[in-house]
Amino acid sequence: MAQILILSSWVAHGHVGLSAAAPVLQALGHGVTQLPTTVLSNHPGWPHVAGAPVPVAQLQEMIGALEANGWLADHDAVLLGYLPTPDHVALAVDLAQRARKAGVRVIVDPILGDLPKGLYLPGDAAQALRDDLAPLADVLTPNLFELGWLTDAPLDRLDKVQKAAEVLLERTGEILVTSAPLGQGTTGVLRVTADGVRSFPTALRNGVPHGVGDVFSALIAAGLMPGAALGHLSALIDASLHRPHLQIVDAAPNWIRATPLQPSET
Repeated sequence: MAQILILSSWVAHGHVGLSAAAPVLQALGHGVTQLPTTVLSNHPGWPHVAGAPVPVAQLQEMIGALEANGWLADHDAVLLGYLPTPDHVALAVDLAQRARKAGVRVIVDPILGDLPKGLYLPGDAAQALRDDLAPLADVLTPNLFELGWLTDAPLDRLDKVQKAAEVLLERTGEILVTSAPLGQGTTGVLRVTADGVRSFPTALRNGVPHGVGDVFSALIAAGLMPGAALGHLSALIDASLHRPHLQIVDAAPNWIRATPLQPSET
């Protein structure tokens, strides 16, 4: 099983960010080292929320302690998620550079925003992520809005999504576009690599709780292929529809045994 270091957000209640990624990976037998970039009571979409970003100096001290204890070197992948300020992006860049030097896979989930709200990361942090961090990724997992923002391209058709992903592919080994428009009533993942393009369609559902993107990128960081990751995620979504949070624990007997989704030709 894999050991994954994750730098992302954490909530006390619910399943988003680290609080979604860690329990899913642990349920599948993987180990997780958690570094929270921000600590909140819950997802900001609820009426009341409290918390704040974790100071970068504190995170640096935590990383130093992990390293001094001998726990930092033995990881199979580094997953970099929510980064609220340019200084947090700079910290992620340092982790990515160290990981690549050690031959460790780097997965970047460029959490910038989503449709219909658009960009919800501060502009300077978003620009630093695009210019400094994204090029260090072995795997990049943008949603449709994030792909458009990173490439400054209109994405109203699937062929334009593919072309935009191919632009990022010039600097990154693999692009997994989530929430890809794969047909009427259909979404899924578009995988773009140097070997070609494949799509993994899933039914478009209503009432999906927050956190599915965090789960998907975590499963990819653990070394799962997109079809296997989407098999687990699709079963988890089905068990969580119209619920306030993902049913990671209650539905575990079902989603951990889910079969992979099969790709279709694109």
